Amino acid sequence: MATRFEQRLAFLAEPAQHSLLRAIRRGIEKESLRMDGDGLLSRSAHPEAFGSPLCHPSITTDFSEALLEFITPVSESIEETLAELDSIHRFASGSLGDEMLWNASMPCRLPASVAIPVAQYGSSHSATMKTRYRLGLGHRYGRKMQTIAGIHYNFSLPPALWDALFQLQGGEGKADKDFITDSYFALIRNFRRYSWLLIYLFGAAPAVSKCFVNGQSHNLQEWGEHTLYAPYATSLRMGDLGYQSNAQKNLDICYNHLDFYIDTLRNAITTSHADYERIPADEQLSSGLLQIENEFYSPIRPKRVTDSGEIPLGALRRGGVEYIEVRCLDVNPLLPLGIDAQQVRFIDAFLLFCLCQNSDLCDDDANAAITDNLLKVVNEGRKPGLTLTGEAGEQRLLVEWGESLLDDIDALAEQLDRAHGETHYRESCAAQRAKLRNPALTPSARILDEIQQRDGSFFHFALRQSQEHAERFKQSPLLPSDVSRFAGLKVESQAQQAEIEAENSGSFEDYLARFYQQYKAL
Repeated sequence: MATRFEQRLAFLAEPAQHSLLRAIRRGIEKESLRMDGDGLLSRSAHPEAFGSPLCHPSITTDFSEALLEFITPVSESIEETLAELDSIHRFASGSLGDEMLWNASMPCRLPASVAIPVAQYGSSHSATMKTRYRLGLGHRYGRKMQTIAGIHYNFSLPPALWDALFQLQGGEGKADKDFITDSYFALIRNFRRYSWLLIYLFGAAPAVSKCFVNGQSHNLQEWGEHTLYAPYATSLRMGDLGYQSNAQKNLDICYNHLDFYIDTLRNAITTSHADYERIPADEQLSSGLLQIENEFYSPIRPKRVTDSGEIPLGALRRGGVEYIEVRCLDVNPLLPLGIDAQQVRFIDAFLLFCLCQNSDLCDDDANAAITDNLLKVVNEGRKPGLTLTGEAGEQRLLVEWGESLLDDIDALAEQLDRAHGETHYRESCAAQRAKLRNPALTPSARILDEIQQRDGSFFHFALRQSQEHAERFKQSPLLPSDVSRFAGLKVESQAQQAEIEAENSGSFEDYLARFYQQYKAL
């Protein structure tokens, strides 16, 4: 009998499904710090030219006023997605004056933690909530950790493809939300099992400036006066220096079913944590282990667009999973946008592989192996002879396991190429296979080589790359139509913020209480 993977692969190979594969939808959210000409974190307010960070559809901020987030619309076209991301970069670069974008995940030169400005969104209740949440993050994890940048990749299948897969498994008519949600959770479980491969292939943060660590305990080696690194590291952002906390290490979030996922996250949000009860009440949203869902730092999240004022878990309960958000991607400083079409194509094929592959439910042993494998690849992924724990508990060479996974991923890439009438997906797989066979081709190895051969420190390497990218953007100004479009978005976003602020009623405390009441009603 054919396996689930073989059945789904054969199904996707049918010409009738090619139009559905072309309708895969994606969007990118890319973070970049603003810095001055000397590579020091900007402490200025959000640039007025960018409009309202609360309401602008393309340019907002994350933790800090200085941490910009660029957002592309959802699109079926990789080329359109990257072209829009490029346009946002060109607009931003041309509007920053003496400032520039720092194009790396690990941050530029930082001031004292207390001097890192927390993002501001206006005077409305929703704006106050966003800022207070960030103040809470600063208390819980330190403001420096919150200056780490990343790329989030949003991915969804078209409804017609879900319907076809539903019928393949014996269903009649259209796929219901339970089938789609269960399928996305199966994808997520496999993603967690195999995400170490993405970290190896695309990790681009093997080093960091000493000013970031600033006395924090670590196992890194010194490289000159200003740099810390690990010789075989891939993505320090995804390890103990990144979005980690001792409190969250004991957080056991279950991905076996939507109800389990909601219940475990809700409990973390509604259960007070003793360490956080000492934080001033007006500098966090709550003393819960998590203030809100976004505080759970996972490499992947199930998502649904929320209604106004709705909590994310409530949206999932109401409508099921709508798309998934991949969160383990570094900003590659070697690339002007931090990501390119070759990487996007591989991620598409990888996610389809995760969807098609059989996906057993996870238990404590499986979760422990997943965490151990990820951290091994984060800290020493390019180490010769590195072994990981396989799905049966056996030790497997990273290179051999990776080659095996790539065989199946390549089979999905072939179908995507047939659907698009091209060879780019398989070429991307071939490029990743070359990285497995020669670790020197990985971004992490190339970055360390650049530091050694040209720059002498991580800071000077990333500063040079950022300056070169900034010059490239400035040398290709926007078309007048795009200039007009961004000017219109600025005005519209400011008007929307003014409307929201004019509608404020009641106290913020009552607003916050109504928000948290939704968790009790789940």
